[in-house]
Amino acid sequence: MKTIILAEKPSQAKAYAEAFEVAKREKTHIELKPCSTFPNGATITWGIGHLVALKMPNEYNEEWSRWDLSNLPIFPERFEFKVAEDKKAQFNAVKKLFNGCDVAINACDIDREGSNIFYSIYRMTGAKNKTIKRLWINSLEVDEIRKGFNNLLDNEKDLLMYKEAYTRQVSDWLVGINGSQLFSLLLAKKGVRETLSIGRVQSSLVYLVYQRQKEIENFVSKPFFELVGKFAAAGGQYEGKAKIKTDTLDELHAFLLTNEAILDSEMPGTVLALEKKEKRTQSPKLHSLSTLQTVANKKWKYSPAVVLKTMQSLYEKKLVTYPRTDTNFITENEFNYLVKVVEGYQKLLGQEFEPNITPNKRYVDGSKVQEHYAIIPTKNVPAESTINSLSPEEKNIYDEVVRNTLAMFHKHYRYEETKITTVVKGIEFETIGKVELEKGWKELFSHQKEDEGEKTASNNMLPSVSKDENVAVVLNSKEGKTSSPKPFTEGGLINLMKTAGKLVDDEADSEILKEVEGIGTEATRSGIIETVKENGYLEVKKNIVFSTKKAEILCEAIQGTLLSSPSMTAKWESYLRKIGEGSGSSDTFIQNIKKFVQNLIETMPGKMDSSTIQKAVEQQQTQSSYGVCPVCKKGRMVDRKTLIGCSEYSNGCTFSIGKTIASKKLTEKNIKDLLEKGLTPVIKGFKSKSKKSFEAQLKIENEKVNFAFNNN
Repeated sequence: MKTIILAEKPSQAKAYAEAFEVAKREKTHIELKPCSTFPNGATITWGIGHLVALKMPNEYNEEWSRWDLSNLPIFPERFEFKVAEDKKAQFNAVKKLFNGCDVAINACDIDREGSNIFYSIYRMTGAKNKTIKRLWINSLEVDEIRKGFNNLLDNEKDLLMYKEAYTRQVSDWLVGINGSQLFSLLLAKKGVRETLSIGRVQSSLVYLVYQRQKEIENFVSKPFFELVGKFAAAGGQYEGKAKIKTDTLDELHAFLLTNEAILDSEMPGTVLALEKKEKRTQSPKLHSLSTLQTVANKKWKYSPAVVLKTMQSLYEKKLVTYPRTDTNFITENEFNYLVKVVEGYQKLLGQEFEPNITPNKRYVDGSKVQEHYAIIPTKNVPAESTINSLSPEEKNIYDEVVRNTLAMFHKHYRYEETKITTVVKGIEFETIGKVELEKGWKELFSHQKEDEGEKTASNNMLPSVSKDENVAVVLNSKEGKTSSPKPFTEGGLINLMKTAGKLVDDEADSEILKEVEGIGTEATRSGIIETVKENGYLEVKKNIVFSTKKAEILCEAIQGTLLSSPSMTAKWESYLRKIGEGSGSSDTFIQNIKKFVQNLIETMPGKMDSSTIQKAVEQQQTQSSYGVCPVCKKGRMVDRKTLIGCSEYSNGCTFSIGKTIASKKLTEKNIKDLLEKGLTPVIKGFKSKSKKSFEAQLKIENEKVNFAFNNN
């Protein structure tokens, strides 16, 4: 019986091979010697991620290669896959191995995408009637690999996960291909020379960021006034705040007048109540990918994509468990192995404390673990030399995972909270102070900067006072201003996508979004963020996310459609989950997506005449404009990525200026000089076809940009 194991990539295949004895290593596969797990030996081969991909429109129909509204909708009769040109050699090797085997083992990543990769490749090879098994492990440690191969699963669940992933892939293709062409072509009629990328999740994410930016831009800060008291007791001084806030100072004075109190004058007061409570804070929950991405962005400004890439590297180095997990819990099995190695990890960090080895439901709950458990360190405590060999990003992320896990074994953080209620002329003032009693798990993070709010609270030391004690009081007004909504950080986008249900008005949709945990999945969110950045919709400056002018046009265009709302994703994700559970139909879902696309094509042309879209287009053209075209005198010269071109292009004016001429990238001043004066000063750094450098002026001549050489 011949067994073929398909890993997702070469590094994963190498890790599997290390758990067994290798007979031979080839360029496309690794052969294993016979052993108790594989009595007849086995062959490990691999993909290079996706060896196959969905065909593009022109590969179905040559007419579809031309973007034209008359070609829409683009609905292939049957979706077909192709092998990437640069991956054909590996695919052919996999094809030969699959067709010659008896048992095929899916050993790709243990998520929907891993199932999709395996079955897309397997079906493309044409292999039939093979016994298919699924490897399901959360760690690449040798003993876990052996244990996994000795306890292979059947492929019933794997097939359902594939159907869900395939349906998602096809649906996104339909929305992306048709939506991108539809909106780009309709806006082109308005003079927008931008290619807009439309996507089920990316478009709603961009719209959420755009909405927040508009809220910030339109926010008008308003003043407010609060009443604060400075109290002098026998044991010392303290401050308190009344639960009153007025819009104007006059309103505050009127309130004081009714209570026979005045500002800036000493008055008597009394300690009405004194409460002291010991409070405890448990350590943070164990990390899922999203919580780790959020924390790492806050601490080190790492983008979600960097965190995922770093975690994947640490996983392949057998230092952490599977990274693409959406749960914060582990089972008792993981807890038991952590108990055995907790002392080793304490030594690794130089942290001595008596660990609590009783499992706590806050962290250990098998009922909350489905496909994967939380991110934790592996059973093997690494040597110091291993840690020293890590990159700075790997060191930081690994350190965070280990400390977060050790915190589960540490004592609670304990502090005493004192609350003083002081009454002055019938007005109650509240004062809260905090005294740290035991650092507990916070000792693990004492090397990091303390949160500003916590620092202020812990430093608010209060004097000793007693109930009914008389104090001297001076009242003051304190002016403040209402704050605008905060912009999103790049790490905040992960939370935005995960909690998008809070932004949906429809109660049913909101519940669905909570159930499926927002828009996107744990494994795809960082990639979606990178996609919208690459497509020119979002910019990140000093970790703050801004929507671009291109995003404004997109958002005004999709406003009012399901593309702009997480509600669309709520409905999609809910049904996709049913497909993964075996109670939904892939064909039904895809047919409904086609109806949605058809509706967009029929209704969007009429909506493109709205004043908001027209205004957004005009603003974008004005702000990206370099002034009136010097040739036709009608259009405006606008930025089109690689060139500056006339907006009257569709009406026959073909004048443009390349941003790079003869290998020389023009400066903004070069372009403005050329457009305003028709001639630039001498520019150095041009290169001829023979790669020789030369200098010249640029001038507009015969409706073209030409070189002008100074004879001197």
